[in-house]
Amino acid sequence: MAFNPRNLSVLAYANGFTLWHYKADEKSEPRQPGYLDDAADLLTAGDLMMVSARDGACCLCVLPGIEGAVFTAPMA
Repeated sequence: MAFNPRNLSVLAYANGFTLWHYKADEKSEPRQPGYLDDAADLLTAGDLMMVSARDGACCLCVLPGIEGAVFTAPMA
């Protein structure tokens, strides 16, 4: 399924850090290359994203990347 900006919401914001929530169909979707690129103007390196989906949940960290692209990695 394609990225849906209506499924992205802010849970908390402080000192330039944002904690996000994204409702996905599958928890692996936001980890796909280019999936979150439409939100590149909102997401900042170091932000955290909680993802909930039919097949479970996960937490991702937004990584530094090139302008217009969003990269994420699972939290350890």
